[in-house]
Amino acid sequence: MKKTNKIRFKGRLRSYLCWPLYLTVVLALLNIPVYLYDTKCGYIISGFTVIYFVVELVLYTNNRPYLATEIVNFATQYATVQRKLLNEFEIPYALLDNTGKVLWCNEQFTELTGADKKYHKSITALFPALTRELLEKNELQDLHVERDERLFHVSLNRIYFDSITSVGELIETEGSEEFLTALYLFDETELNRYIVENREQKLVSALVYIDNYEEALNSIEDVKRSLLVALIDRRVHQYFSQYDALVRKLEKDKYSIVFKYKYLKDMQEDKFKVLEDVRSVKVGNEMAVTLSMGVGFYGDSYIQSSEHARAAIDIALGRGGDQVVIKDGEEVLYFGGKAKQVERNTRVKARVKAQALREIMENRENILIMGHMLTDVDSLGAGVGIYCAARTLGKKAQIVVNNPTSAIRPFIDSFSQEKGYPEDMFIDSEQAIEMMGRNTAVIVVDTNRPSSTECPELLRRTDCIVVFDHHRQGSEVIENPLLSYIEPYASSACEMVAEVLQYFAEDFKLEAREADSIYAGILIDTSNFMTKTGVRTFEAAAYLKRSGAEVTRVRKMLRNDMDAYKARAEAVRHAEVYRNAFAISVCPNENIESPTIVGAQAANELLNIVGIKASFVLTEYKGKIYVSSRSIDEINVQLIMERLGGGGHFNVAATQLKDCTIVQAKQMIQDTLDEMLKEGDIEA
Repeated sequence: MKKTNKIRFKGRLRSYLCWPLYLTVVLALLNIPVYLYDTKCGYIISGFTVIYFVVELVLYTNNRPYLATEIVNFATQYATVQRKLLNEFEIPYALLDNTGKVLWCNEQFTELTGADKKYHKSITALFPALTRELLEKNELQDLHVERDERLFHVSLNRIYFDSITSVGELIETEGSEEFLTALYLFDETELNRYIVENREQKLVSALVYIDNYEEALNSIEDVKRSLLVALIDRRVHQYFSQYDALVRKLEKDKYSIVFKYKYLKDMQEDKFKVLEDVRSVKVGNEMAVTLSMGVGFYGDSYIQSSEHARAAIDIALGRGGDQVVIKDGEEVLYFGGKAKQVERNTRVKARVKAQALREIMENRENILIMGHMLTDVDSLGAGVGIYCAARTLGKKAQIVVNNPTSAIRPFIDSFSQEKGYPEDMFIDSEQAIEMMGRNTAVIVVDTNRPSSTECPELLRRTDCIVVFDHHRQGSEVIENPLLSYIEPYASSACEMVAEVLQYFAEDFKLEAREADSIYAGILIDTSNFMTKTGVRTFEAAAYLKRSGAEVTRVRKMLRNDMDAYKARAEAVRHAEVYRNAFAISVCPNENIESPTIVGAQAANELLNIVGIKASFVLTEYKGKIYVSSRSIDEINVQLIMERLGGGGHFNVAATQLKDCTIVQAKQMIQDTLDEMLKEGDIEA
């Protein structure tokens, strides 16, 4: 006889159906007292109980299959309704297997993708961004995809088999890692359009300064000055009026601009043509007029936008002017900066900075002075000048130098105890941190990037920071200095310090060896007064000469050993000329104590070759690739080095490259040059 499986009721449903039968027992028990009271009545109730039991048994037996069938039909219809609702769900939905193949999708999904219900191929064919590697990750992440010019937010939900199936006789899913992936698509096209429109309608604050207003006016006749000012105003108003901007003149050389964010992209595409428009204004003025512009945008606050604009204009001026700096939140972008910095003949700023430096030093007990990593002659000379200023006030000062190289060791050795200098005049970073106190001032020279200093930890441990630097500012700057003196037009940090020392105190005097150190810094950074020299450079050199600096003595201390000289010659000999204008070479580092300094010297030597507009020398040192770049007057190497994460100023710049080889570094330089030539930022 064939065994058949029957549906059995369980739980509350089974109890509910069986309760009428269980009542028969109750009636039988109640009939016992009735028999004791009246036998005839007992027989009647007994008969009723039997009839009741038979009727209930027949009804239960006959209705049980019908009830089971109805329950199965209801469950089937319920699942059908669920499937229908899911199929007609307004949100595109699909079910994928663990390889990313589509198992099932609803009508909205088929309408969106054009795939029919029988489509069982990989989801990657429909949405290339949804790769198999992405779907197999342990933690699924939502992402955005684009299809038919519409943007979708993709939500992925993993469904494991052991969470949806029960244990059966044929398969066991407990502990299984097999899964399905539920995919939901949310159309965010309109939402993003409204977000973009809202952002584009917000106002951007900008400040425009004329860099050399006084100098330009002084270069023309009096009768033409009003015409020059009128033409500049006209060019500025004409440029911004096409972008529906509000232009207000704050001072004779300052403008406040307000415009919608959507126009900022157009300005970026034309590279802020207003810089060229104003520079081309000529009414007999010998000096071209240049502008600096700071643009600030902060989505949530107009006050913050204004503050960002002011920070941006400070960066633009700190980088030498003739450029636009955009500060969009934490992102900083640069445009322009092709013109050389204009030297200002006035020394008012140097005098003001000297007085401010004196006040700061007088209120501090200890002074810690540090330059950039791999301290060079300019950094050391500027530090020595600040040390002498502190000594004049009777303050204890120390210079932080880690691992002095052969280039600066002769100067350090000249400040010995036998010659009257303290033993701890030069200390390393560990000693500087131990010396750090609440009443200590930290003075940074020859750099304005905190990560480039000899000991960045000192900057985090003090609230009194002073910065003296001649490099252009970048996006990374020392925050909240009490005194910041950054002049990109200066030839060197030593030139700036020499100017400040002249106004520091009436009885201020330098010793000969101290003047030698400062003079050597100017000598090195100007390549023997051949680059970035102005009237004030020679005036600073004359002051140091009067203080006892001796050129012959300095020259002896700056001499290289034979290995370094040969390495420099090898770098020049193996230089490659790229695009008939750029010299690229590699400086050997074997048996050389300071290969980076030799590389910089080789970069200067390459500029003596006819036709070379800029030179780049790569040096591998301590796991990094150091790139020294130099130019004379046609190429702004600072812009090139910034593209590679470095900086500097117009004629002298550098960068450090990590996690790459010499060959890869050379290719990076060539690719950067190609890109900038194509964009018009440099000209070969």
